[in-house]
This record gives sequence, structure tokens and C-alpha cells, in this order.
Amino acid sequence: MSWKIALIGGVVYYLAMFGVSMFTGYYIHSQDGVLAEVYRATAPFWRPELNANPPDIGVMFRMWIPSGLAGAMMLAGVYSVVRSSLAGAAWKRGLKFGVIASVFGLAGILGYRGLFNLPDQLWAWWLIGATIVNLAGGVVLGCIAQKLAPA
Repeated sequence: MSWKIALIGGVVYYLAMFGVSMFTGYYIHSQDGVLAEVYRATAPFWRPELNANPPDIGVMFRMWIPSGLAGAMMLAGVYSVVRSSLAGAAWKRGLKFGVIASVFGLAGILGYRGLFNLPDQLWAWWLIGATIVNLAGGVVLGCIAQKLAPA
């Protein structure tokens, strides 16, 4: 594993996904988003900070950013191990990894869907949002990994 890709690539991967999520997040998760009614109907499942009026996003960012960075660094570390088995230019290898990450996300969603009685609309939109950010982040990760440690 390349620690350089895991750490630096992970931060860049996270920043790319975070940037894209500013758009997808508004469309999917905001008070005017496609899941707004579903979130209101399932309010007891969510953290109290999200149920406040207005939601206390600052508290949530103090949780999201560290966990998101940790996850992105782990995925970037995995990418550094598997990228040699992915064909194509750096951006294409990254895109393929974004597909792989999305498939693992789908597997997780299917597992949790069996445990939590939440509406299918929620699971579907979470997967759509995650796929979009994983594809975009994967392309950026592929490019930065090539600069950090050429394949």
C-alpha cells in the first residue's frame, strides 16, 4: 500500500467528493430536497441536531468531516493496492474504482435495508448520491494517485 496515496490522495478524494456533495446534497437532502418529506416522516431516526429548526449543521460537520476523511483515506489506501489491476488512463482507473466503491456501497445498503424499516426511497437516493460522489471522487483520486506515485 502507498501511504502517500492513502493520506494525500485520501484528502484530495474527500475534497472532490465533498465538493460534488454540495450540489447533490442540496438536491437530495435539503429541506427542499427530494427526501425532505421522508426525513420528516422518519424524524426519530436522525440526530437531534438535524431535527432542530433550523438544523444545527455546524455540529454535524464536526462529525462528518473527520469520519469522511477517515473513510476516504481508507478507500484511497485500497485504491493504491488495486489500481494496478484496473486498465486505462489514470482517470479511467479512478472511475472504475468509483464504480467498485459504489457496488460496495450498494452491498452495505442492501444489508442495512434488511435491518432498518426505512422507506425504499431513502435507500435509493442515498445510493444515487453516493454513486455520483464516488464516480467524481474516483476520477480525481486516479489522477492524483498517478501524480503521487506513477503506476
